[in-house]
Amino acid sequence: MLRIHLIAIGGSAMHSLAIEMLRLGHNVSGSDDLIFDPAKKNLEKAGILPKKMGWYEEKINEEIDIVILGMHARKDNPELLRAKELGLVIKSYPEFLADYSVDKSRVVIAGSHGKTTITSLIIHSLNYNEIEIDYMVGAQLKSYNNTLKLSEENNFIIFEGDEYLSSPIDLQPKFLWYKPEIALISGIAWDHINVFPTFENYTKQFDLFISSIKPGGVLIFNSEDKILKQIVEANTNPIKKIPYKSPNYKIVNNITYLETEEGDLPLSIFGHHNLLNVEAARWISQLMGLDISSFYEALPTFKGASNRLELITRGKTSYLYKDFAHAPSKVIATVQAVKNQFKDFKITVCLELHTYSSLDANFLKEYANTLDNADDAIIFYDPEALKIKNRIPLDPKFIKEAFANKNIEVLNSRDSLNLNLFKREFKNKILLMMSSGSFGDLNWKNLKNHMLKY
Repeated sequence: MLRIHLIAIGGSAMHSLAIEMLRLGHNVSGSDDLIFDPAKKNLEKAGILPKKMGWYEEKINEEIDIVILGMHARKDNPELLRAKELGLVIKSYPEFLADYSVDKSRVVIAGSHGKTTITSLIIHSLNYNEIEIDYMVGAQLKSYNNTLKLSEENNFIIFEGDEYLSSPIDLQPKFLWYKPEIALISGIAWDHINVFPTFENYTKQFDLFISSIKPGGVLIFNSEDKILKQIVEANTNPIKKIPYKSPNYKIVNNITYLETEEGDLPLSIFGHHNLLNVEAARWISQLMGLDISSFYEALPTFKGASNRLELITRGKTSYLYKDFAHAPSKVIATVQAVKNQFKDFKITVCLELHTYSSLDANFLKEYANTLDNADDAIIFYDPEALKIKNRIPLDPKFIKEAFANKNIEVLNSRDSLNLNLFKREFKNKILLMMSSGSFGDLNWKNLKNHMLKY
């Protein structure tokens, strides 16, 4: 049994790791200065929610075997400084998982977009066919309680491979820790400009990731992404490289059907980007031992991951969707997917600027024309988010010019957003809410009830 202390235990990944380590019989403690639901409820249920919020160096002593440091902590965190003073073993979240899974066959799903959906679909298809694996995924899976599963007996472990930094004192991308035998890259679109200030610097991380695949391993990659294709072909790591592209499909009565040799399969997910995700998942599932027929059998029951083009509610002639899309490429793909799926409906988009990149005045130009396929659009941002992320104030007029779309409205208060949404009629309309944030703690229950009127 290990004694493990997690600094910044309240993160979505960190709290899942804490609960899983506790389930496996280890002694677990942790700390954080702020913890929100669902992490707060989950930790409380497990009996390891910190009694007091904040950092307390007295929690750190020589009896601790491993300190796991989350990204939310700072380099001058008093618990971290105390752990260093005592010479304790300090690891980042991905480093710990990499060490824990050293004897397993590792599969990593990387890319600027689609990682969560692809990983979730692979887990779903294998589980549907009663194939047990370990996994780490970045969002809650429908029909699964945890985003992380670890065991002694399972041979395979699949990771959603994030390119973001590992910890405040470990500034390499998370996915470089895993060194997989099987890997996939779904595509590359510049993101995280706060740590990767240029596009070249960002793409370099994926070249390093390809080099980290074990010699003799396999890389599946999206050949429709020209930049990714160039990077893959130029990399000299002695691995097998297998390209994939979008499969044939059709849309009938607002339902997407995948065209296969076994007939047309109705899907619960839709959009060209999601069909690419399906093809990616098919390749990886086969490499993990699942035949194609069994994969197709599982596919129609896949409902997607939480907040990934998720249907929140449906009225008589209205639909409310929520999507995690925030980067320019994701925004374009999601709006286009909804437009293609619902040709007889008008589309209203509400996009929240919440990430470091989207709140950066220099990066905003990357959003030019991303909302042109919407019938009307709202851009929302919270001035408090700008302060927290140390961004300069943004002029609504500047935002409107950056999107190069005269028809959008720019709002910067929760009250104005509520007034705007609730005054609208949604007969024969789709409302698409896109953000990695909370829209200023929008009351989703009230919004769902409003949509049900139409």
